[in-house]
Amino acid sequence: MAGSIFGKHFCISTWGESHGKAIGVVVDGCPAGLPLAEADIQQYLNRRKPGQSRYTTSRTEADQVEILSGVFEGKTTGTPISLMVRNTSQRSGDYSEIASYYRPGHADYTFDEKYGFRDYRGGGRSSGRETIGRVAAGAIAAKLLKELGIRLTTYACAIGPVRIDKERFSEEAIRENAFFMPDAKAAEEAAAYLQTCMQEQDSAGGIIECVVRGLPAGLGDPCFDKLDANLAKAILSIGAVKGFEMGDGFQAAKAKGSANNDAFVSRGGKISKETNHAGGVLGGISDGSELVFRAAVKPTPSIASEQHTVNQEGENIEISIRGRHDPVIVPRAVVVVEAMTALVLADALLEGMSAKMEYLYKIWMK
Repeated sequence: MAGSIFGKHFCISTWGESHGKAIGVVVDGCPAGLPLAEADIQQYLNRRKPGQSRYTTSRTEADQVEILSGVFEGKTTGTPISLMVRNTSQRSGDYSEIASYYRPGHADYTFDEKYGFRDYRGGGRSSGRETIGRVAAGAIAAKLLKELGIRLTTYACAIGPVRIDKERFSEEAIRENAFFMPDAKAAEEAAAYLQTCMQEQDSAGGIIECVVRGLPAGLGDPCFDKLDANLAKAILSIGAVKGFEMGDGFQAAKAKGSANNDAFVSRGGKISKETNHAGGVLGGISDGSELVFRAAVKPTPSIASEQHTVNQEGENIEISIRGRHDPVIVPRAVVVVEAMTALVLADALLEGMSAKMEYLYKIWMK
């Protein structure tokens, strides 16, 4: 299977299945000398692990990371960093029934059509547990960005029909509710909505927003490696994500050019923008303002209510999916979106080091 490698300079390769012995990632291209410990990575994994609230799967995994290589005396060595998380709470028997049919909203059918074979235990490589490798690698990328003064803030801005009110925005509130919403009142409304979904044996989706501050102008390229294009691919590669928009996104289609354009101003000799409808990217290159984008996350496809589908013999059947599943994916996907963003930005920073001769002079002409 191809397609498990991401990045050109800060490159990751994820491996493992939902119900295998372990899951992990190899990070190649991380510069030597970055302070790194398992605790740096664990804090990110803790944000996505199951069993944190009644709105996540009851699968109780510690998701404890082990650094197998690439770190010596607390710093990266410049060699590949191998990370592993052991699976300890598999209940593969919960999935034995689905081996014979295709679950709506899952990759069962397409996997069979492509490979003629699939690991039906929790979806194998198609499982949300695959994101453990992404988050572990993203934690390293985020540590690199932090060293350069670049900060990411990621949160749920909508759960189903419930949206945050920007007037009540509180960054502190993000870690104080089960949905990672920056609006305490909206979080209460989301809880009530989710309760209804759960009573109906149904699920919900939502929207995740990411804001990056401290990003310099000049990251990305004007053609196929546009910064926003690379972000879109990274975010859409997350299994549950079905939509992506930068800045005003689809709202820009309703605006006039005079309203949508971001006027440039000079303050104290420094160029900036009066507004940020573009979301921090112009012509595929970062413009130095806040990077802002949103990702639409679909409802959890595994639901207990009855659904129509077909089995491998092509017969129409009715099913009700059993097992341990999240009634909403959004809260645990917040850190996955943040991790993939960090990976894209770390890669772009390393790529940008070759953009000007003066950069090479600074590095090599001593």
